[in-house]
Amino acid sequence: MTAAIELYYWPTPNGWKITIALEELGLPYNVNFVNIGKGDQFEPSFLKIAPNNRMPAIVDPNGPDGAPISIFESGAILQYLGRKTGKLYPADERSRVAVEEWLMWQMGGLGPMAGQAHHFRIYAPEKIEYAVDRYTNECNRLYGVMDRRLADNEWLAGADYSIADIACIGWISRHERQGQDLNTFPNLKRWYEALMDRPAVKRGMSIAQDLDKQSNIAGNDAAQSILFGQKSN
Repeated sequence: MTAAIELYYWPTPNGWKITIALEELGLPYNVNFVNIGKGDQFEPSFLKIAPNNRMPAIVDPNGPDGAPISIFESGAILQYLGRKTGKLYPADERSRVAVEEWLMWQMGGLGPMAGQAHHFRIYAPEKIEYAVDRYTNECNRLYGVMDRRLADNEWLAGADYSIADIACIGWISRHERQGQDLNTFPNLKRWYEALMDRPAVKRGMSIAQDLDKQSNIAGNDAAQSILFGQKSN
């Protein structure tokens, strides 16, 4: 029997990337909760796995050559799982490049910009109109990029579902927090509904879904200080 992957997780769009991928790939895993509102991400044992003090992270006891390996950064984890299984991450170079383009687009664009939209629209103690408009508009631009891509492609990387789609769905699921109306992006809406209907996506996004609500970061000064007041030491 294959030993289970240890997943370090909290129910957020970045955490969902990995639970969805593990569900899609059918890999056994154990969930270790990292309560980001209480500072679990700063525990020394976790920092040995994820030196950037961010979840998700994994430890695969059956890594390369059978030796354990720990991996942090959600994009790197998705690529590793794709290579490990030979699924959702094509081997031929042209197809792989397409997946990597859209994966990196999410890592460098959609995720950070949506995260900033969440921050200034929901969590900031005072509403700064410039910041709210800046990140809401940038999310709108990025949604337009996806919508145009999906006009001619069933999935982001082309004809096949991949880790690029998995990387994006959690962020798009929070479109209302970002001030976006999916009805204005018909191709993106079609993609979104198709993904949200997938059983593995439903399972991955349902894991401990109530914990994020219970952490109640909005209006919680202590949690916000932990999440948003970090410095180098």
